[in-house]
Amino acid sequence: MNTLLPPSDQLQYTVKEAAAVLRYGRSTVYELMDEGVLKYVKRGRSRRIRRCDLEAYVANLAPLPN
Repeated sequence: MNTLLPPSDQLQYTVKEAAAVLRYGRSTVYELMDEGVLKYVKRGRSRRIRRCDLEAYVANLAPLPN
């Protein structure tokens, strides 16, 4: 099993790769997609998350209060 993160020049990520980048579990990424919080593209049965959508999701996360 490869534990390295995907290359940063990658344009699309699988759910597993996106989960690794976000440091979330796969099921959490699926929940975010199903809730419409994390955008994705679908081709057949395959879902891919664009790098720009991952970056937008992270940019919109609210910081914790001090």
